[in-house]
Amino acid sequence: MPSSSTRIGGKRTQRRTTATDVAREAGVSQATVSYVLNDTPGQTISEETRQRVRAAMDRLGYTPHAAARALRRGHSDAVLFVLPDWPLGAALAALIEGLTDGLEPHGLSVLTRRTSAARPLAGLWRSLAPAAVVSLEGVDPVESHAMTESGVSVISALLRPSPTADGVLAVSHSLIGGLQVQHLAATGHRHIGYAAPADPRVAIFRDLRLDGVRTASLELGLDQPSVRVVPMDLAAAAEAVLAWRAEDSPVTAVCAYNDDLAFALLAGMRCVGLNAPDDLAVIGVDDIPLAPFASPPLTTISQNTDVLVAYLTAAVVQSIAGGKPPRPPRSEAATLVVRESA
Repeated sequence: MPSSSTRIGGKRTQRRTTATDVAREAGVSQATVSYVLNDTPGQTISEETRQRVRAAMDRLGYTPHAAARALRRGHSDAVLFVLPDWPLGAALAALIEGLTDGLEPHGLSVLTRRTSAARPLAGLWRSLAPAAVVSLEGVDPVESHAMTESGVSVISALLRPSPTADGVLAVSHSLIGGLQVQHLAATGHRHIGYAAPADPRVAIFRDLRLDGVRTASLELGLDQPSVRVVPMDLAAAAEAVLAWRAEDSPVTAVCAYNDDLAFALLAGMRCVGLNAPDDLAVIGVDDIPLAPFASPPLTTISQNTDVLVAYLTAAVVQSIAGGKPPRPPRSEAATLVVRESA
């Protein structure tokens, strides 16, 4: 924190450098410093004076106080990224990191907060006064209107369909499940299993992906998938693998809910002496950084997080500037990544 020292009661203390210090250093009024800081329109301040003020700021190491700047502008430089109670998986973590990197060059920082019944969105945005709110679940139209009226930009890119909230569907999880089955069917598999997660927090995404798996199986004339809940546990994964193989029509390929679960299945197979893809093909979702290093390398579905990051970044920046939001990404952005496991 930029500061200068002074003596109080015989002790040297540190205090923050203020706009008053800058005005004194530059030989101008404090009002002039404020006009230069905020680039206030309608003020006839010469370029020479502006340069003198900026030079004084540099010499003193002065930076505007963020809270005071937010008070003047009516909002902070923060972008509030709101999440419901979802686990912070690889895709979501990559999205937050990408959005943070994308907004930093524009002088914006990302604050991630979870919403709940005890901590609703209304309380969050009113207390934080963000420049924008980004939601992946959608914002109630009434709440969205209240934020817009208060000068807060609202961007919603839905990761699941919502009949009660505004926003565009950015990723189709049903499509993800369909892509998994289409690939397995194209490689000759007729009896397919689905490895469902045990975490109830992802139930909505599990159901959407499983619906895509079932719909694609029906369209392709395949048997309906054999669904098993597989906890993230080595023994449980091995048990599920053996159960699939012991069915009257043995399962020959499995769609895993995500790459983490696919890794568990591959490890469980090794424990019981089975190999992918010869004994059981496995396909995941997310294309996490470790996917190429699975044994064998994991076939998976990439959600192309960079596409959503680019959309959200542009939507935030353009919305704050009062511009027209960009075209939302197509849900077909999800792509198949073929490796040895399937």
